[in-house]
This record gives sequence, C-alpha cells and structure tokens, in this order.
Amino acid sequence: MTPTKPGRGDHSGVVVPPPAIYFAFLLGGWGVGQWLGEPSLGLATEVRRGLALVLILGGLLLDGAAAGYFRRLGTPPEPWKPTTVLATGGLYRFSRNPIYLGFAITYLGLAVAMDSPIALGLLIPCLIVVDRFVIAREERYLSARFGPEYEAYRQKVRRWL
Repeated sequence: MTPTKPGRGDHSGVVVPPPAIYFAFLLGGWGVGQWLGEPSLGLATEVRRGLALVLILGGLLLDGAAAGYFRRLGTPPEPWKPTTVLATGGLYRFSRNPIYLGFAITYLGLAVAMDSPIALGLLIPCLIVVDRFVIAREERYLSARFGPEYEAYRQKVRRWL
C-alpha cells in the first residue's frame, strides 16, 4: 500500500461515471414500467417502504464507508482520477468493489420504493455492464499500476462478495 505518484493521463479509462449507469438503468426500467403499466411488486405499502428504507440506507452506508476509506488513504474513489494507493483494508478485505455493491443495494431499495418490477429486473443487466465496462477497465489499470501487489490482492479477495 505504498503511495505512488500518478503520471499524466493516469486513470482507468472508465468512460461513464458508474452512478450514472445505475441511475440510467433504474430510471429506464421505471419509465418503461410506467409506459407499459407494469404490475406492482405485490408488497404491502408498509413492508415495501420499510424494505426500501433499509436497503437504501444500507447501500448508502456501505458507499460512504468505502469512499471514506479511500479518502483516508489519500486516493480518490472516482475511477476517472488517478489511483495513488491500493486499498486493501477495511471493506476492501471482503470485496474489491464495495462501492459498486453499495450502489447495487441502493438501486434495489429505490426499485422497491418505486414499486417497479421492471427496474428491479434491470439490476442484473446493469451489474453486467458495470462488471464488463467499468470493473474490467479498473482491474486492467490497477494491474498495470500496482503489478504483483494488485495481483496478490486480486487472488485473495472476490470481485463482488
């Protein structure tokens, strides 16, 4: 976890901010659901609201803790900025991507709050897009930037859970 000085153009090459990907799938699913007149999830209003609240707060807490750990290390959590330190402690001992996991949990809560089965169903394609077009780029970048240190971490800790 030795800090390194970033070079010019030093970033993962992620084109679209990951929160925008989740947001686009969520709103797209909700919009299509509204257009098609999708059925309800079938949960009682109180249950749906309670579940949504727990999921949204849980996802946001996970995101906050993971991003806070990056900040304490002195490296930005944004994938379009240079990474200066490899994060391997805190939540990163359990998942290489706790922020994206937090986004997924928040998305789940919002889809439940919106009572949108279609938005809920689009979480899987959303995660595939994030996995293939965001995480894969980040992993190539981190491997090139931190070499054997990242490869050892990658072998030890799962991508998602």
